[in-house]
Amino acid sequence: MKKYRVLALVVCACLMQIPMRANNPVFAGADPQALVVDDTVWIYPTHGPRGEFFAFSSKDLVNWEKHGPLLQFSGIDWIPEGRHAWAPGIAARDGKFYFYYSVGPKPSHIGVAVGDSPAGPFRDSGSPLLSDDGDPNFEAIDAAVFEDPADGRWYFYAGGSAGATLRVFELNDDMISFKREIDVETPPHFTEGSYMHHHDGRYHFTYSHGYWRAASYSVHHATAPTPTGPWTHRGRILASDENHKGPGHHSVIQNPHTKEWLIIYHRWNNRDDDGPFRGHRKVAIERLVHEEDGGIRPVKMTDEGVRGWATR
Repeated sequence: MKKYRVLALVVCACLMQIPMRANNPVFAGADPQALVVDDTVWIYPTHGPRGEFFAFSSKDLVNWEKHGPLLQFSGIDWIPEGRHAWAPGIAARDGKFYFYYSVGPKPSHIGVAVGDSPAGPFRDSGSPLLSDDGDPNFEAIDAAVFEDPADGRWYFYAGGSAGATLRVFELNDDMISFKREIDVETPPHFTEGSYMHHHDGRYHFTYSHGYWRAASYSVHHATAPTPTGPWTHRGRILASDENHKGPGHHSVIQNPHTKEWLIIYHRWNNRDDDGPFRGHRKVAIERLVHEEDGGIRPVKMTDEGVRGWATR
């Protein structure tokens, strides 16, 4: 009997060492922008009622806590009734958190609100940061903010869908106004969903291409020697497969402990055709691997996702 008891303890000990596996997708939502605060991952998606925003936080990428609403259109005077809320962006600077959000459909705007915590609440600045001003070739959506590690300047990327035009601005120190607009070339296959990150001396600009409700939706990659180009198109890094359709509108984060890179994106699960799809998109997480030549290895979508975060 004693031998079996010891064997049982050994088996239990071995089982306890088997790492938990996250399940993809992690929750319902779209257009996820992610931020790392200490040992916590925060994700800000398009989620819930048309005039509200929420956030999700996790310390292990398995268990997620929902926060919000962080911001409600009903309390913002400059937003007309009936407008949709989607595609937020997030930035942290000097103990403050800056929440950029899309308002539409056209006429489209990007607003900005400020909070003292990643969980909000966020206080709107009082006016739109960027509007399309009736331009049929530009839509003020999909904000992404990037701090250049070379000189500490902050850049703001926006645009897509109507006109599929990219615009880039340098932000003032207050993070709620622009210092200047920078003339940039729109990279090949750009539709919307900008994101910038820096790795090994290169600026990596990734963005969505295609129609958001179709299997054509995907993520493309370009590199540049500066945050504003010129762009070298590196190809498509995330695309539909047999079981997961229309992956896109993503963000990229790095684990501060392991230095591992992750891509957070949305997709349609369990769709057999090429669209147009209906229903709810889901947020998923995969590993992102940089190649020595500056490319990014094509991302394989999984149902397992990634394991853990600060505990790895």
